[in-house]
Amino acid sequence: QVHLVDSGGGLLQPVGSLRLSCVVSGFTFDDFAIGWFRHSPWKEREGVSCISASDGSTFYADSVKGRFTISRDTAKNTVYLQMNSLKPEDTAVYYCAAAPWATMTLADFGTWGQGTKVTVSS
Repeated sequence: QVHLVDSGGGLLQPVGSLRLSCVVSGFTFDDFAIGWFRHSPWKEREGVSCISASDGSTFYADSVKGRFTISRDTAKNTVYLQMNSLKPEDTAVYYCAAAPWATMTLADFGTWGQGTKVTVSS
């Protein structure tokens, strides 16, 4: 059974950094791409980043490009989202999710983590 557990959220000040983790079980990174999405009260859920299953290619939303980095550790079955230079508008609940191919399309992701809250505020 495919299962994802995301964690690492917290409260921090602008320009701070945070690393989110997504521990996966029931599948290998050869089978599924992993994406990060976020959802805030004032915005629909949006794709933030994705790492492909095949070769680990990475993709980013324009809003986070240059600030966020997605990576994976196959030995730990974990995907990370390193977030730097955080802004108040990055405040959201962040979710990791699995898809059969690398994509930023919400509907392509069938299995989701429970979400971890990130609050950026001075």
